[in-house]
Formats: sequence, structure tokens, C-alpha cells
Amino acid sequence: MIRTFLAIVISIALHPGHVLAHGDATDQKKTGKKISTEEKEFGREGDPKKVSRTVQMDMSDTMRFKPASLTIKQGETVKFVVRNSGKVMHEMVIGPMKELKEHAEMMKKHPTMEHDEPYMAHVAPGKSETVVWQFTKAGEFHFGCLIPGHFEAGMVGKIRVLAKGEK
Repeated sequence: MIRTFLAIVISIALHPGHVLAHGDATDQKKTGKKISTEEKEFGREGDPKKVSRTVQMDMSDTMRFKPASLTIKQGETVKFVVRNSGKVMHEMVIGPMKELKEHAEMMKKHPTMEHDEPYMAHVAPGKSETVVWQFTKAGEFHFGCLIPGHFEAGMVGKIRVLAKGEK
């Protein structure tokens, strides 16, 4: 019995990533936590004091984002105001398509997890959240709702980040 209990405790301790990678996004944003300097393939958390522009994003139960595609300049810091106009939970997660697909698969196994990464907004029906992101690298990236079934239904959009000097 003690060995079984110890095995469970050790298993949980060795796999904290799923627990720590997700949490209540709203609480984190209210804490005034320091801006992360972690650089991702698609940029880094943006400084709300250095926003270049604000983009109003709408998520609906038609499983679509509005707008569905964006063009952004490399280096630009964008404040996304993400509104859920639907009656079910939706989220917006920014990243490369490969990572979004992998995360969507993980969400099928853990459908109740919530997010606290700076490039994610988990939004209740009728509510809004903000994401401030600096696009430091040129390329094609995406955003999607990774709630099980939503991504597969087409709830995905595209972000084209233009290299400096590109028009």
C-alpha cells in the first residue's frame, strides 16, 4: 500500500508540466506578474506599455475567428482583445501550426485544462481577455481554439509576419 502511494506521489512529481503549464489565465494577468523574456519561434510576451496596435478578435459558436487572418510587421507588439460572443468556452492560442495540432491532441486527453501562457486566452462565454504579444520573427504563424472539436471544426486563423522592410 505504501509503495503504491509512493509510486503515485513520484509519478505526479515527475510530471508537473501538465499541471504548471495551465492554470487560471485571468488570475495570472491580475497579479501583475513580470513580463517573460522567453523567446518562442513566433515571438515573445509583449509589454502592454509598448503596444503598436490593438486587434479586436471575436470567437463564436460558428467555430470561426473574426478576423481570420492578420498581417503584422516584424517587431510589432499587438494587443489582442479576445471576445467570446458564443455560448460555450473558446480560446485563442498563438503558435506554429505543428504546435497547435500537438496541443489540440493533448486537449482531447485533458479537456478541462485552462491556460496561463502569455500567448493564450481561455475565454468564458460573453467575456473578454487580452493577449499582448510581440512578433519578433518573420514568418507564417497561426492561432486556434484548442477546445476539443473546435480546432477540427475549422476554428483556426493565420498570422503573416512581414520581415523588416517587406511590404
